[in-house]
Amino acid sequence: SGKTVTAVKIAKYLADKKQNVALLLCDMTAPMLPCICSPSDVEFEKSLGSVLAATHVSESLIKHNLSTLKKYSHLTLLGMKKGENEYSYPPYSDIQARELLQKLRNIAPFVIVDCSSYIANDILSAVALMEADNVLRLTNADLKSVSYLSSQLPLLRDKKWDADKQYRVASNVKPQQAGEQIGQAFGNVSFKLNHSPELEEQYLAGNLLADLSLKNSRQFRKEIQKITKEIFGC
Repeated sequence: SGKTVTAVKIAKYLADKKQNVALLLCDMTAPMLPCICSPSDVEFEKSLGSVLAATHVSESLIKHNLSTLKKYSHLTLLGMKKGENEYSYPPYSDIQARELLQKLRNIAPFVIVDCSSYIANDILSAVALMEADNVLRLTNADLKSVSYLSSQLPLLRDKKWDADKQYRVASNVKPQQAGEQIGQAFGNVSFKLNHSPELEEQYLAGNLLADLSLKNSRQFRKEIQKITKEIFGC
């Protein structure tokens, strides 16, 4: 829970520091491009599906489908268009997924992948988790999220996921969920992202690239800075 919000805010933080960032949005069930910014801010005619539909993924094909942002010259996005789903394009294999991730590393020094929750059925997310240098494993401190996490943990214990590179993150933590409840649910966590009404408003409005300026977002901003420094060194 909270994966897209966190991925976007980390990408924006790096882009604001004039670092070139590629943000890959894996979810094909609920395309996230329309949830991040308005149609006037990004070229929506390009699609991740067109890349994965190719027999072999080339760097030029990826660049052709990257969505550039008018206000953020250092940030580029790759995801499914509004109205598309996993059946809008032919099936792809782990070959295309690996080629995509390898080529993205050549295109941008910083690549952030917003994986879906269904790693057992999502080839791109699964490959991204295996290929990543570092992984943030986010979970909300509510019963549904904790129940889902417990159902997925047996999968995540497999050696191919490399547990040593995973950071446990408590996401969207509300005041009544602080401290003991989080500890009982997750054990020790590396980072804690507090709930922010301003951030929730941005998410609901599809305006996640806006700045967080209110006092109630201060702790969230600080934690994003900590995460970025730990993982990317900046």
